[in-house]
Amino acid sequence: MKIKRLTPFDYDSLVALWEKTGLSYRPHGRDSREAIQEQIQKSPDLFLGAFLEEELIGCIVASFDGRKGWINRLAVLPEYRNQGIAQILIHAAELALKRKGVEVTGVLIFETNEPSLALFQKMGFKVHEDIIYLSKRKSEKS
Repeated sequence: MKIKRLTPFDYDSLVALWEKTGLSYRPHGRDSREAIQEQIQKSPDLFLGAFLEEELIGCIVASFDGRKGWINRLAVLPEYRNQGIAQILIHAAELALKRKGVEVTGVLIFETNEPSLALFQKMGFKVHEDIIYLSKRKSEKS
C-alpha cells in the first residue's frame, strides 16, 4: 500500500470510495468535480489516498483555514478496515498540516460514528463536550 496525493484525475475513484463507505457528499455543491478540482489545485498536499496497486482503498482530506487544521473525509473501504490504514492516513494528514505550521488540528465526527470517535481518541484527539457546532449554509445542496 502507498499513500499518494490525489489529483483531479482521481475524482471518480474518490466519489466511488465515498459511496462504498457510506460517506455523504454533495456532488452538486462543495463536492462537485469542479469544486474538488479547485480545492486540490489550492492544496494538493492535503488530499491523500491510500492505494493498493492502482485501487484507491482509502482517503483523507485535510484543510487549513490559516489558523487551524482540519481533518475531513476519512474513509477506508470496509474490506480493508482494521489494518491500520486510517491511522496511516491520519498521520500523513497531520504531517502535511504540520508542514503548513498548524499547531491545532480539529475533526468533526457525528455523535453516532463510534468507530471514528474511538479511532481519533486513540490517536490523541480530545473530545470537547463544551463546544457546540453550528453552521450556516447558502443552500442544503452545497
